[in-house]
Amino acid sequence: MKKKLLALGLGLLMMLAIAMPQMNVFADEAKIVDVMFVHDTHSHLNEFTTVETTESVTMGGFARIKTLINEQKEKNPNTLLLDGGDFSMGTLVQAVYEEEAAELRMLGELGIDATVLGNHEFDYKAKGLSNMLNVAVASGDMVPSLVFCNMDWDTMKAEGLTEDQQLIWEAFENYGVKDYIVVEKGNVKIAILGVFGNDAMACVAQCPVVFKDPVEAVQETVATIKANEDVDMIVCVSHSGVAEDEEKSEDEILAKAVPELDLIISGHTHTKLEEPIVHGNTYIVSCAEYGKYLGNMSLVQNVEGRWDLAKYNLVEVTPEIEKDVQTQEAVDQFMSLVDEKYLAQFGYTKDQVLCTNEVSFSALKDLYNIHEELNLGSIIADAYAYAVDNSDTGDDTLVAVAVAPSGTIRDTYALGNITVENVFNSFSLGIGEDGIPGYPLISVYLTGEELKLVAEIDSTVSDLMTSARLYTYGLWWHYNPNRMLLNKTTDAFLVDSNGNRVELEDDKLYRVVTDFYSSQMLGGVTDMSYGLLSLVPKYADGTPIERYEDAVIKMDGKELKAWTAIAQYMESFEDTDGDGVPNMPDKYAQKEGRKVVEDSMKIGDLISNPNRFFFMIVGIVAVLIAVVIVIYKAIRKFSRKYGIITRIREIKTFFNKIKRLVKAIKK
Repeated sequence: MKKKLLALGLGLLMMLAIAMPQMNVFADEAKIVDVMFVHDTHSHLNEFTTVETTESVTMGGFARIKTLINEQKEKNPNTLLLDGGDFSMGTLVQAVYEEEAAELRMLGELGIDATVLGNHEFDYKAKGLSNMLNVAVASGDMVPSLVFCNMDWDTMKAEGLTEDQQLIWEAFENYGVKDYIVVEKGNVKIAILGVFGNDAMACVAQCPVVFKDPVEAVQETVATIKANEDVDMIVCVSHSGVAEDEEKSEDEILAKAVPELDLIISGHTHTKLEEPIVHGNTYIVSCAEYGKYLGNMSLVQNVEGRWDLAKYNLVEVTPEIEKDVQTQEAVDQFMSLVDEKYLAQFGYTKDQVLCTNEVSFSALKDLYNIHEELNLGSIIADAYAYAVDNSDTGDDTLVAVAVAPSGTIRDTYALGNITVENVFNSFSLGIGEDGIPGYPLISVYLTGEELKLVAEIDSTVSDLMTSARLYTYGLWWHYNPNRMLLNKTTDAFLVDSNGNRVELEDDKLYRVVTDFYSSQMLGGVTDMSYGLLSLVPKYADGTPIERYEDAVIKMDGKELKAWTAIAQYMESFEDTDGDGVPNMPDKYAQKEGRKVVEDSMKIGDLISNPNRFFFMIVGIVAVLIAVVIVIYKAIRKFSRKYGIITRIREIKTFFNKIKRLVKAIKK
């Protein structure tokens, strides 16, 4: 009996010995990759309150994102963590961007494996970007790998590096920026490359560097990976984005041009994709902005060596998720530096209440989706005019028009107390010539004719480029979206501080105030339209402005920052309930008629009050029609002269006879 049991045991051991290698093979073949991702977090290290649709909601926060990541890591320690760029510029913590590198270090705290630069990482210019990268390395903290394949160093070096380019080059070398990296997650080897899109390039103000074409750069990098690396998956962290028009959707163009890519993390356009976009074997994913959602997906390798989607969802980061204590402590340490190192020079603290708000303001996405008067744009434009008119700026001329484009507004105002931090978050862009974070306001002069053109730019161009939607103080207009291109505005006029209508005089100069970033956009309209739309910002004497830095508004030698203008305006509101805190005026609870939409298809409404562009376009169309008629007549005359039409008919008759003959033979 013992011998039988021993023989049975030995048999089982032999079977296990034979089976074990096969089991290992099967285990090696079962390749699964879990991925979590964010992008466009824009310095939103803390939770924040904003307006989604019509309700105020609290969302985001790296401490809650870290909790979600920890939970996933318990299930799969080999989860891949990625970021799609624009990790900075959006909240007060950006004020210590180059001194503390808070955003990049906090991505490291989350455990992000790789990220790519976004256009807003260049907002503090070459010096700010290089300082930030060097500080991140010097901190000794864990930071993500930085991948960037389309920086054109060869061209820049061939032409001789400028001082700014040299700064960035040295910082890239110090940080260890690469075209791509290879990481191992369990039994899967993954190549990760990063790319910077065309629209992102266009969004870099005063760009100090030269970029390669993104698609060509990715093609070259993928070819290098295929030739030199034995990897199972190729992932691209892309700061390019997607668009509704597939022909203009950069990451879709990339996916079709480089089919070897398995996954694209798509940043830049703040898109929320409930389901991945799929082209061939490439998945494109995106999870909205500010850390509101954490992307979560699983991929399984198929028999062809490509990857199938097993799971995909966007996890909403809500207050119900417990905060990771260590991560929140790290965030708090960075935020504690903001009052001391930045706000003190303006006489503010981040938690200081400026006013109490009971008005429902537009959601941020409304600025891009709804083309009409919106109170969020109105209050910011009003603030610019108020701050300039109530400050000693060296120019006593009252502001006639203030302009706030949608692309510069970064957040809205929720119900309840509005703090200094809330106001900064609503306009958190850039840095001044003074080296202090925050774009300043700028004062220029435009003619009445040019102000009518400003209205037309909003009426026509902003439907094609929604970041150019304009919200104004002083300049009001009506437009019909059904009218001819560049002829949509039906009425444009000024409204003074007493609410009276004032007609625009074409040749008269009017004082216009906007932020520094937008002033460059206004000045670039002429170039972008090849001279068709001519806007020339001027000084009060009519001299064209060559350096916008010279038109920056200053008080006591200090730049008037756009965000502080908003803060000053809110502080000026009347305390209507007697609690010692100013209250938001009721006027922002309803439309005032600043931008009136006249949606009409009546012939009279479509052609009334035509401007010069109407006649120009009609003339061009008439010429084209005339040319077509002349060509048509010439072809007919030529055909008749040489009997071409007759020959064509004879050939057609011949082929018809052949067809009938073939049919007869078949029968």
